[in-house]
Amino acid sequence: MTELTPTPNDCALPRIRADFATFNDAVDYAAKSEKGLNFHDMRGTLHRVYRYSEMRDDAMAMAYRLVAAGVTKSDRVALIAETGPEFAALFCACTFVGAWPVPLPLPTTFGGKDSYIDQLSVQLQSSDPKMLIYPPEIAEMAAAAAERQGCEGIDWDELAQRPAPVVDLPKADPEDICYLQYSSGSTRFPQGVAVTHRALLHNLYGHAASMEIGSNDRVVSWLPWYHDMGLVGCFLSLIANQVSVDYLKTEHFARRPLAWLDLISRNKGTTLSYSPTFGYDICARRISSQSHVADRFDLSRWRLAGNGADMIRPDVMQNFVNAFSDAGFKASAFTPSYGLAEATLAVTVMPPGEGIRVELVEEERLSGSPRDLSRPARYRAIVNCGKPLPDMDVEIRGENDKPRKDHQIGKVWCRGPSVMHSYFRNPEATAECLVDGWLDTGDMGYMANGYLFIVGRAKDMIIINGKNHWPQDIEWAVEQLPGFNHGDIAAFAVETENGEEAPAVLVHCRVSDPDERIKLRNEIRDKVRAITGMNCVVELVPPRTLPRTSSGKLSRAKAKKLYLSGEIAPFELAA
Repeated sequence: MTELTPTPNDCALPRIRADFATFNDAVDYAAKSEKGLNFHDMRGTLHRVYRYSEMRDDAMAMAYRLVAAGVTKSDRVALIAETGPEFAALFCACTFVGAWPVPLPLPTTFGGKDSYIDQLSVQLQSSDPKMLIYPPEIAEMAAAAAERQGCEGIDWDELAQRPAPVVDLPKADPEDICYLQYSSGSTRFPQGVAVTHRALLHNLYGHAASMEIGSNDRVVSWLPWYHDMGLVGCFLSLIANQVSVDYLKTEHFARRPLAWLDLISRNKGTTLSYSPTFGYDICARRISSQSHVADRFDLSRWRLAGNGADMIRPDVMQNFVNAFSDAGFKASAFTPSYGLAEATLAVTVMPPGEGIRVELVEEERLSGSPRDLSRPARYRAIVNCGKPLPDMDVEIRGENDKPRKDHQIGKVWCRGPSVMHSYFRNPEATAECLVDGWLDTGDMGYMANGYLFIVGRAKDMIIINGKNHWPQDIEWAVEQLPGFNHGDIAAFAVETENGEEAPAVLVHCRVSDPDERIKLRNEIRDKVRAITGMNCVVELVPPRTLPRTSSGKLSRAKAKKLYLSGEIAPFELAA
C-alpha cells in the first residue's frame, strides 16, 4: 500500500488572509493551492488526503445534485457534521447554490437513540430544511428525524450516486446568509444563528490577523464541526486563510486523547491547535502516570495553543505545562480567547506569546454581593481573554445599560461587522440581544487596559437570600477534594421543602462503600458551606451522568432539568 503524502504547509500561491467578498470566493482561491484537509484514524494514521482543489470539484458536483433535488437559494440544508470529506464538500456545495448549510451534531453517548432523534427533530423543526443529509452509519436515526419533520432525508453516499447535470449557479452577495449555526447546548428552544458571508469573512480575517497566522502555519484539530470553534475556527478559517490541517475525529480524541499530541508531535510543521480547557485537562491527567514524555512527544513548534469555549482554568493550564514542558511545550504558547456563535466566533484573542495572565479578584466583587467582614476574603483567579479583534468594539455595561469603567464588572456587549444577522425566524429573541448594532453576549466580565476578563454567564448566577454566587466557584471548590476530575460537579439553585432556595450540588461519585459515600457527602457540604456560608443539597450520582453539550461543556441547565424531573437518579444515602 502506497504511503499517503499530506498536503504541504507552504506552496507557491500567495497567501491571502481571508480578504474575500464571499466564502465562495475563498473556496475558489484555496482550490488554486496545493494545501488541504488531511484525515487521520484513531491511531493518528493518515487515511485520506483531501486537497482544497478536490474539495471544490466535489462541492460543485454536489451543488448540481442539490439543484436537481429542488434546492434553491435561501433553502436550508441540514448536514450531520461528521469530520470527513463528505461534510466538507457538502457545506461548500450549499453555499455555491445559495442555500444555507445547517451543521447538526452526531449522536453522543449521553441519552441514547431516542434522545438523539428528539434533539435532531427539534433542530430540524427550527431550521425547516429542504433536506437532511447524513452519513450512512446513522441512517436509521437520521431518517426517523427527517420523516418526523417532513423533509427529505438521504445519506450522502446515496446522494453522490445521483446525476449531476451542470446548471448556472447563483452568484453570492456579501450580505447573503452563508450558514445557520446552532449553539451546542440548544435542545428544547434552539436558536439558529444566521451568519452572512461578510460577517464570516470579517471574523476569519480578524482572528487570523490577531493570531498572526502566516504562510507556513499548520493546524491539528479534533474539535467537532457542529460547534462554532470547530466549524469556523478549525474548518472555514483554514480554507479562507489557505492553511493545511490534520484532523482526528472528536470521538477518537475522546477514546485516545494523547493521539492529539502524538499527531502534533509527528507532523513537525504543526504550529496551531485549539481546545477547550477539558481537552488540556484530560491529556495532563492521562500522562501523569507515565514517564519519558520527551521520548514520545515533541511540542516545541506548537506556537499557538488556543483555549476557549468554556471558562479557562489557570490551574488546569499549569498542570498541562508541568506535564509537557519536558516535551518542549512553552507556557507562552497558550492563547486564551473569548467568543460566541452570535459573533460568528471570536470577539477577543490574546496576542501571541503573552500566554495566560490572571488577576486575583475578591469573590464578593465578582458576585456584586456586599463584603461579609465576619469571614476571611476569598479570591478567584480570572483569566485575561485578550484584546478585541480589529473593528470589534467591546463594552461592559451595568444597570440601565450604562458603560462601566476598567475593573468594574458588568454585562459584556460587543459590536462589529462579524456580529450575527439574526436568530433565524425569531425576531423577538433577536431584538432581545441585538440593540442598535450591539450584541448582548449574556456573559459577565470586565475590561482592564484594553483586555477582556470573563467572570461567568449571567443566567448561571445562583441568587439566594439576595446574595449572588457563581456556580463555578462552588464547583471548583469541590473539585479540590481528592478523586474528582474537571466536570464532575454541577451547581445550581433549587427550592427546598420549606420553600426556600438553596444551592444544589450534583457530584459524580466513584465510591461504592455506603459509609464512604456518606463521609464524602458531608465533606462536600462542609466545603460548600465554607464557600457560600449556607447549607446545600448534595446529591451523589453515577459517573458520566451529568450532561454535556455537543462541544463538551457541562450543561448546568440540562443537569437541573434532568434532576428535577427524576431522570438523574442520585444514590440513596442514609440521613
